[in-house]
Amino acid sequence: MTDATETRIDPTMAERFLLDPYLQWANGEGVPVHLDFGHDLLALETGPWDRYDARGCFAHTHGRGDFMANYVIEVSPGKKTRPLKHLYEAFFYVLEGYGSTTVWLPNGEKRAFEWGPKALFAVPLNCVYQIFNSSGVERARLSCTNDAPMTLNLYHNVDFVFDNPFAFPERAGLAKHFEGEGEHTAVHRGMNVATLNVWETNFVHDLTSFKLYELNERGKGSKNVSFILADGTMHAHTSEIPAGRYKKAHRHAAGTHVHAVDGEGYTLLWHEGDSEFKEFPWRHGFMYTPPFWMFHQHFNTCPVPARYLACSLGSRKYPMIALRRRSAEGGGSISIQQGGRQIEYEDQDPRIHRKWLEAIAETGVASQMGDIFDEPGIMAMPKEKMTGVISTPRSIGPAI
Repeated sequence: MTDATETRIDPTMAERFLLDPYLQWANGEGVPVHLDFGHDLLALETGPWDRYDARGCFAHTHGRGDFMANYVIEVSPGKKTRPLKHLYEAFFYVLEGYGSTTVWLPNGEKRAFEWGPKALFAVPLNCVYQIFNSSGVERARLSCTNDAPMTLNLYHNVDFVFDNPFAFPERAGLAKHFEGEGEHTAVHRGMNVATLNVWETNFVHDLTSFKLYELNERGKGSKNVSFILADGTMHAHTSEIPAGRYKKAHRHAAGTHVHAVDGEGYTLLWHEGDSEFKEFPWRHGFMYTPPFWMFHQHFNTCPVPARYLACSLGSRKYPMIALRRRSAEGGGSISIQQGGRQIEYEDQDPRIHRKWLEAIAETGVASQMGDIFDEPGIMAMPKEKMTGVISTPRSIGPAI
């Protein structure tokens, strides 16, 4: 299927106007193209993909925006992809399986590293790489979040993107970056703004055990780390929600692909003025993208901490767009009452907390948020008095 927007242009002009080279390329690759609000990437149908000499599919979402997209690569037991390079950036998150990746650097050196479930890596720009499945029994399936839409739509020439000889030696990184080592930097962003913790590398062995840092501004007990991968312009971060808690709602630009790493829960999404929430349940393997400027809020309903991975355009090093720069400066953790993009707990709709209390009652998890909310009072409120337009405080001052 295709997610190209239906046009009203004269059919005789369809080959000249309102073109989308990225979608034309995706639809011509010969693998399934899935479109939904989000996906269970472990369950998506794949097909033979000649470009990779493996199996694959496109996992498009309604909220992917103009610059970012996702596809799935599946390597059969004992098999490998063909060597490949491209001018778009890509982050690979291992959904399942064990294997390795070999990267050929511009100076002729070769780097190889082994990975397992829930590893994350990036290949330096336009370097040739090859993916191997080390199991002779089980498949390996990887999620690839990328900026191919921006790249292909900018150049609208497939050969230029996939068969370009230009080398970027400055993007290769250090040898240790392919071994899971890197550099940690704590960026102090001024008064009343949380410290930004950044890890610069090319490879993360396991997102479930990687060290995170406190980010209570996004919710009490919340932890986070941002990644700069392969000196790229794409951003990734991993966040953790403690058991018995949930994050604060916020909103941002389109194209942030959110992968559930471990734990279980759900995300609520709504536009300002909506009367109902959209709910997306998640567990490992699920991926979704909040549409542009749509509030979203993540809830842990299981008895252990839950982690997720978010990939988007605009890294902490190279923000690319104004909204991403403001996020890096701390705008995503500032209340909309102060011109930011976050809804504080005291300002959120009471239906939100009640819904979560009902959800964790079913999983046997005790709330750790009684110090913030009058939980007996919320549960005692008649449901018919909690309906209507979602209570979203309006922003004052400049949006950041």
